[in-house]
Amino acid sequence: MFRNIVIGVSGGVDSAISALLLKQKGYNVIGLFMKNWDEFDEMGACSGEQDYRDAEFTCQKLDIELHMVNYVKEYWNSVFRCKLGFPLPVSFFFRFFFSYISAFLEDYQNGLTPNPDILCNKYIKFDLFYKYARGHLHGDAIATGHYAKTSFGNFLEHYNANGDVNLLIPRDTFKDQTFFLSGIQRHTLSRTMFPLGDSLKSDVKLLARKCGLERLAHKKESTGICFVGNRDFKQFIKEYIQPRPGNFVDIDSGHIVGTHGGIHEWTIGQRCRLASYLRPYFVAKKDVANNTIYVASGHEHPSLYSDIINASAPNWLCNDPLGAGTSELRCRFRFQHTKPLVDCTVKRTKGNTSGVVITLDKPLRALTPGQYAVFYSGSACLGSARIISASAKVAESENKLARVGVEERVRSMKQR
Repeated sequence: MFRNIVIGVSGGVDSAISALLLKQKGYNVIGLFMKNWDEFDEMGACSGEQDYRDAEFTCQKLDIELHMVNYVKEYWNSVFRCKLGFPLPVSFFFRFFFSYISAFLEDYQNGLTPNPDILCNKYIKFDLFYKYARGHLHGDAIATGHYAKTSFGNFLEHYNANGDVNLLIPRDTFKDQTFFLSGIQRHTLSRTMFPLGDSLKSDVKLLARKCGLERLAHKKESTGICFVGNRDFKQFIKEYIQPRPGNFVDIDSGHIVGTHGGIHEWTIGQRCRLASYLRPYFVAKKDVANNTIYVASGHEHPSLYSDIINASAPNWLCNDPLGAGTSELRCRFRFQHTKPLVDCTVKRTKGNTSGVVITLDKPLRALTPGQYAVFYSGSACLGSARIISASAKVAESENKLARVGVEERVRSMKQR
């Protein structure tokens, strides 16, 4: 049933060995390189060009046909620098990519902190890439070098057209990337192969050395946001969002303790490094309407901890666990890839059939609107929901009046 497999070849060792494993299984493998951004380093060299050369090197070594799709083309610089709402080029792929970047910047302007890896997988790699692979290259399925598994098997050997697919934690739990895949569509997942699902990273590099791909085994792994690259993120954001100075306000006293260049430059839990204060301040809350950032003195200040989360409608990678009259779900939660899982209860939002309320068994620090709540049960990643707001159950009633008082004092100072 699955003969032609289109694999995303990034120029890295993981996608290269994934392609090798597919070849060894006898599939007709087609490589597809995605050029998502023109990223230049300090010397003016485009690192994406080196990635493409490494992708070519991989496909030549493995005797694989390579295609490249350019989602940015020659318009990226001029269009991305324009204000949102600027007439878009006619290219569907570029228009889609531009809307993704625009939404990313709009989130920052609204005081949110989006997760670009989850969004890129959702909208680019497992949507645009998938559609291009299936529609233009006539692939029966796609494959990637992600460390993940599905219930249909690493090579879809257990595929069932009438069955339900589940996303599973891979053998290499340290490299586990299910967190970043939690936002993709289930129908795409059902036709995705993860050849590295039962591989360790050390084994992947060893195999690369043995099959003549040693230079990829030594290549530095790419990290960060694809369209930011190695640049300082604050400097990148400043290129596209105008500064909007405001005040840092002590969340306990209501006193102004410093100034900031814009809410978009700061995220919950981040250290502010304000001068003249013995204890460091950390971002506790952002008031977008008044352009005020409330800060807390001390890394472990109670206002930095939350255990109740309001989130958007979940993207379930399983049968809806809150459907068919089920009132709540007991599962595990994380909102950062590297953090331990925490037990939680998930319920539908009252009066809203789509959103959910997540109650954590223990409070977590710096739960951040715009990030994603990702749910797990056993070895399965159940899906994710975007965090809208977070609060502390215990402190909510005790501190409500105090918080209102602080905010009223800040507003009165602005009116003077």
